[in-house]
Amino acid sequence: MILFRTASVFLILCLSLAGCSRIPGGVAPSNVPLEPGTYTIVGPVSATDCKVDLLGLIPISGGNYTHQAIEKARKNGNADALIGISVDRSSKYFILWSQVCTEVYATAVNYR
Repeated sequence: MILFRTASVFLILCLSLAGCSRIPGGVAPSNVPLEPGTYTIVGPVSATDCKVDLLGLIPISGGNYTHQAIEKARKNGNADALIGISVDRSSKYFILWSQVCTEVYATAVNYR
């Protein structure tokens, strides 16, 4: 009975230290000023920039910057600019590590 109680407390503690969340970050019409009719649409693009921490405190990787995620999305689409940009932030917490990511979704365009 004591072993079962100890195992149950340990399991509840482990589950309480893990979790995920998603937070909307914002919306923008474009990353550079564009005049209507001065660009052609390439297609939808997305990119992610993440940061990983050990024990939620010690950084293992740099990152989680919006401007880097936007630049990655632009390069993924081989585009001059992005329109219809939306940004989300996702967080994942586990017992030993955590990960926070900035996710960008947009439409790639090229200047005419």
